[in-house]
Amino acid sequence: MRDYIIEKSKSEECNLVDNGIVEYNLSKVPFTQEKPFISINRVIKDKHGNVLAGINSVLYCWNCLYVDILWVKEEFRKEGYGSILLNEVEKIAKEKGCKLIHLDTFDFQAKDFYIKHGYEVFGILDECPENHKRYFLKKNI
Repeated sequence: MRDYIIEKSKSEECNLVDNGIVEYNLSKVPFTQEKPFISINRVIKDKHGNVLAGINSVLYCWNCLYVDILWVKEEFRKEGYGSILLNEVEKIAKEKGCKLIHLDTFDFQAKDFYIKHGYEVFGILDECPENHKRYFLKKNI
């Protein structure tokens, strides 16, 4: 075994690791989009500029969209803002050639919301967090 040390990564070291896996992936499967990562993030604001809801997602490498976060301020839930945001990023992703969207959510979050929007569960992680489930969902568009 070689001598080594383990340290907290600096920003440039995180980038090195990210770029390393991107290069490896590219050597195995050609990317189908020119720019490997395209952020598609949107917010809904009220007339005073206050953010009521937002979605963060990324179209990556093979025209796949990963929805990282969809959040609606609690007092504005059930107003349709989540649906508006999800439909918006789906539309943009589709215009950019996306065919597959995936995301994850917890049992105490929005699984049924996503199923209502055409997503299907393809995996479940039990006990994450303890006494709960994490659902992995996908949608072909």
